[in-house]
Amino acid sequence: MIHHLSGIHETADYRTDTQICLYYNDENENYPPHWHTPFEVIMPVKNIYTVDVGKKHYVLREGDILVICPGIVHELFAPETGKRIIFQPGLSQVQIRELELLISLIRPAVLITPEKYPTFHQTAHQLMLEIKEEYFRCEPYYETAIYSHFLRILVDIGRLHGALKHPSADASNSRQKDYLDKFLYITNYINEHFAEDLSLEQIADLAGFSKYHFTRLFKQYTDTSFYKYLNQKRIDYAKTLLLDPNLPVLDVALQCGFSSLSAFLRMFKQLNMCTPTEFRNMYDS
Repeated sequence: MIHHLSGIHETADYRTDTQICLYYNDENENYPPHWHTPFEVIMPVKNIYTVDVGKKHYVLREGDILVICPGIVHELFAPETGKRIIFQPGLSQVQIRELELLISLIRPAVLITPEKYPTFHQTAHQLMLEIKEEYFRCEPYYETAIYSHFLRILVDIGRLHGALKHPSADASNSRQKDYLDKFLYITNYINEHFAEDLSLEQIADLAGFSKYHFTRLFKQYTDTSFYKYLNQKRIDYAKTLLLDPNLPVLDVALQCGFSSLSAFLRMFKQLNMCTPTEFRNMYDS
């Protein structure tokens, strides 16, 4: 199934002139640790399917749905028999300002089961089946239909996981919308300026909140801390720079916004379970 693998980096085998790829996979084959730029959505149709994402081990039953974020290293283990949908939608050409916020909420992956999300699971399960049918029928506007179904899944995930699920008791809908708009602006600002010397105090002031109030709200709206979000953006960028074997690791660290090599090495290993050099060697192997 993995047609283009260089080390641990997979280049998705998109259908011509699209950014979508889907396999109705029945292969009794395991797939080694790898990562890619599109999302990956896995739904077993017959028998189980096992997936390792970082340090987490998932055993997917028939109908369970696992959504893996872009850039996350994962490994797949197949049973002797079975079938599963493996869907890889790329969104690099889709301009959605909430997308980075959604990714931060579900990173590295989210498992959708009937026990945890009974109503949403029914919807997501049906949408995945419709995505498969649209992909193989290949009728006019099938690409638009597939993206609309996948975006519906992302929207529901965001609403279930985001701050709007747990609004403050005294907060009006208007205030919630104002806060969400503000944190969309803040996360987009970080996405554009992460390589600069950003501080919690500076970004809190940009948002118009005290440091302590901003810290609480940032966690509420992104499900992570400010510095974890910032460092994740820096490390994601570092992984792309490390694909150039001629670029020294120190230069990678500085271009990503780290003030020292030691801080970069520590954070890279914490988030990827390997050093930058080990990551580069895996890519080149």
